[in-house]
Amino acid sequence: MLTIKQITEDTDKVIRGLEKKHFANAKEAIAQVLELNDKRRTAQNQLDKNLAEVNATSKTIGALMKEGKKEEAEAAKARVAEIKEASKDLQAQMDQAAEDLQNLLYTIPNVPYDEVPEGATAEDNLVVKMGGMETELPKDALPHWELAKKYNLIDFDLGVKITGAGFPVYRGQGARLQRALINFFLDEARAAGYEEIMPPTVVNAASGYGTGQLPDKEGQMYHCNLDDLYLIPTAEVPVTNIYRDVILDEKQLPIKNCAYTQCFRREAGSYGKDVRGLNRLHEFSKVELVRIDKPEHSKQSHQEMLDHVEGLLQKLELPYRILRLCGGDMSFTAAICYDFEVYSEAQKRWLEVSSVSNFDTYQANRLKCRYRSAEKKTELCHTLNGSALALPRIVAALLENNQTPEGIRIPKALVPYCGFDMIK
Repeated sequence: MLTIKQITEDTDKVIRGLEKKHFANAKEAIAQVLELNDKRRTAQNQLDKNLAEVNATSKTIGALMKEGKKEEAEAAKARVAEIKEASKDLQAQMDQAAEDLQNLLYTIPNVPYDEVPEGATAEDNLVVKMGGMETELPKDALPHWELAKKYNLIDFDLGVKITGAGFPVYRGQGARLQRALINFFLDEARAAGYEEIMPPTVVNAASGYGTGQLPDKEGQMYHCNLDDLYLIPTAEVPVTNIYRDVILDEKQLPIKNCAYTQCFRREAGSYGKDVRGLNRLHEFSKVELVRIDKPEHSKQSHQEMLDHVEGLLQKLELPYRILRLCGGDMSFTAAICYDFEVYSEAQKRWLEVSSVSNFDTYQANRLKCRYRSAEKKTELCHTLNGSALALPRIVAALLENNQTPEGIRIPKALVPYCGFDMIK
């Protein structure tokens, strides 16, 4: 969440940033933050004065009793009791203002960086790079859901029977392709210096608040009501929360973690062609990168993550493009975000396969994730993450773009992991 210092020191800039994100009532929300902060500070200042008066008055009581000034001593005791009673009300006022302030800050998104483009929807995102191999498909090219059926790779109907729509069953070479991609992505991350983590795929509410999934995206997560736990939408949540309430040493930064997990998303409101086949699932596999860094190095960390994801797509021989997201299409928590999309020749559309984001101090402030500098000063870290990569649409693009009359070709980088070079 935004820091009070950030809001009070550059209020107009914060409001402009929130408006760039198309956050409704930005001025009113920030005005309310300032009002609650003033109320909290006023109560705190009066409590400090009361405490000082109590301490000073208490010291005089013993002396007055020794001097035989019993009436004055009793008056001093009465004054101390009066101040303490008044302080109870002040403490309640301060606690309520602090709680209201915290709850309000949870509902206010991160402020985008200056280089984030203006815009309201995905149509306004800026294409910054295109690359990869052009593909030529047979005239009778099929979409991946038809290929999956033809080669017995994925059974969507069986998934519906077992669970419901959006929970496919991979089998045979389809399951082996999934496992190959997971191992390939993890090996590439490890080679780039990331420590592999195997976290829980269920988290508590504190973890959801820490990375910003709560309270904003509550309706998009699967909730285990009895235990008040949530199925993770991404490994970002448990891995980043490793550093909740932690003070790191500057020498430990940047921290680089990667994790393969299943991910669960309700995808409420999704419909139409966007949900065909693997395009949008409720459960899917993903390898995630997470970095914890100091502010002056986070921009470089972000670029290294972008280069890493681009390298994966190049090795998979897929046509891709990189987009810098506009303010209105960015996530609640991101300060800047780049999306990677691969082109599906059979569907004639771009499929998002990764978002690589820098959150600045927004998540770290929620998490209380800090580092101690060489000068022994404690500061908030920057957090970053990105998919490297999400599997469903990668699989869709691999199947569609590599279909031939003889079968589906496997990219060279994946052959050692699959154990076959062609799906027949």
